Amino acid sequence: MTIKFYKVSDEYGCFSNFSPHGFIKDNRYWLTSEHYFQAQKFQDLDIQETIRLAESPMIAAKMGRNKNNPLRSDWESIKDDVMRSAVYSKFLNNEDIKAVLLSTREKEIIEDTTKDYYWGCGKDGSGKNMLGRILMEVREKLK
Repeated sequence: MTIKFYKVSDEYGCFSNFSPHGFIKDNRYWLTSEHYFQAQKFQDLDIQETIRLAESPMIAAKMGRNKNNPLRSDWESIKDDVMRSAVYSKFLNNEDIKAVLLSTREKEIIEDTTKDYYWGCGKDGSGKNMLGRILMEVREKLK
């Protein structure tokens, strides 16, 4: 069986990076894993802090995609590890959603998005589903 998620309001919405499950990482509180992930795209601490304090994960995502800010040169090589770290911290520090993740046992987890072929499955299902893969890795680590 497969578990699909996308919207925060869905049954497995807590798997979304937009879900309101904050955590402390790097001695700072992050409202969502999206806030953390987007802030790490930049080495400039002021940009990171502005993203960390964004009112919503959607605003944090837009800030992280701002082409006027200089993306860190190693981003492509570290982005999976940054996501892995954010997702692990989120589930480690929120017992309620940790229980949801563990309840999926051995089931495949897929981010069911039509637009993202890297983090999700993409419109035709051919995407890499990296967020789903990371969730399954984190589930194994938390067992």
